[in-house]
Amino acid sequence: MPPLWTHHTIATNGIRLHYVAAGEGPLMLLLHGFPEFWYSWRHQIPEFAQAYRVVALDLRGYNESDKPQATRAYQMRELVEDVRGVITGLGYEHCVLVGHDWGGAIAWTFAYEHPELLQKLVVMNLPHPAKFTAALQSNPQQWLRSWYILLFQLPGLPEWLLQWDHYAALTAVFRDQAVDKRAFTEADLAAYRQAAAKPGALTAMLNYYRNLDVLWGRTWGRLDVPTLLIWGEADVALGKELTAGTHEYVREFYLRYIPRCSHWVQQEQPDAVNQYLWAFLRGTLATGYG
Repeated sequence: MPPLWTHHTIATNGIRLHYVAAGEGPLMLLLHGFPEFWYSWRHQIPEFAQAYRVVALDLRGYNESDKPQATRAYQMRELVEDVRGVITGLGYEHCVLVGHDWGGAIAWTFAYEHPELLQKLVVMNLPHPAKFTAALQSNPQQWLRSWYILLFQLPGLPEWLLQWDHYAALTAVFRDQAVDKRAFTEADLAAYRQAAAKPGALTAMLNYYRNLDVLWGRTWGRLDVPTLLIWGEADVALGKELTAGTHEYVREFYLRYIPRCSHWVQQEQPDAVNQYLWAFLRGTLATGYG
């Protein structure tokens, strides 16, 4: 039986990124979030390899990818440039870009910076940046949900907390937050633990949060790239209200909620996610909310 995917590296933006790939055809590029790595797309890679060249990255700082030491190396402009270099370095003129959590933040920003490189955009459980920054400025409830962002600004302490007791706190965020605890097996949690234990990985992951100042003061126009937002309704860190009004920032916008599902939407409810994604790609998904 052939492998479900193969492992590769690519040079981009002065570093080397690891990725797994499967299938042939147009490019579908998958961007994971915190504290994950390419493995969070294990339910999507073989599914969409039926029609696409599916590439799931380890973002810079994660798992097998390079881990620059400077905090500023994790600014959004560097993350966006990484993605641009991957698309062109793989020999494609455009792609379907799919991002979850931090990968979603990168995907939103990339769509504004390089719309010419995208056919379609899919974001999962990460609000439009304008909606998130507005909530942090005016919604105390969202700050209560986002308390960890303040913790992550501290030097050293977050790293110690996340690796304490064999990375118990890091892996607990998956199973503790999931509505369906069966979504994460012991093998899954071991994979995340192993990736986080790579030298320099924890600090690299946290450095994403230590560069959030780049979001403040930016003006977000209206995006021309067709965009699907998939949202697990039981997200404890990001309130469902953050999705309201997103259509004001996207000309062709699709939104699908998945009830009884946590932040880890593509892992906890892969069948529903894959169904919505196929419909969006095939042009059979109705615009608007659902």
